[in-house]
Amino acid sequence: MRKAKPKKRIILPDPKFGDVMVTKFVNNLMVTGKKSIAFEIFYNALDIVGKRMKDSEKSPLEIWKIALENVTPQVEVKSRRVGGATFQVPTEVRPERKISLSMKNLILFARKRAGKGMSDKLAAEIIAAYNQEGGAFKRKEDMHKMAEANKAFAHFRF
Repeated sequence: MRKAKPKKRIILPDPKFGDVMVTKFVNNLMVTGKKSIAFEIFYNALDIVGKRMKDSEKSPLEIWKIALENVTPQVEVKSRRVGGATFQVPTEVRPERKISLSMKNLILFARKRAGKGMSDKLAAEIIAAYNQEGGAFKRKEDMHKMAEANKAFAHFRF
């Protein structure tokens, strides 16, 4: 049997919005332990989102949450060896992993974007995800397509 599962760490809410999800996102955004800079980047990105989407009646935080939901995958494929052959088996994503994947994809594709400054790139990716477009949304769509294509191997689920 494997070792005991590690205890879940308690994540404190962020100072501006009092939201734990924001802190988790900032923790993923953070590079080499610079949390204050990561918070600054995130808050600046939300300000930019607010300026660019004035006509929307939603707050920038709500736009960010909807964007996260839009890039959250429901199913993924996992490799499974059965009798010498490797099959891509579609499996449902655990709730914690869903959140983690969506945040990491949003940040990854924001970093890949062309633009000046991480705040601008992140704001552009959030707006794109909110409008159901952009790299992170495409990644989710691709994951779903792969799972759909390999639906025949669903009976190999572990």
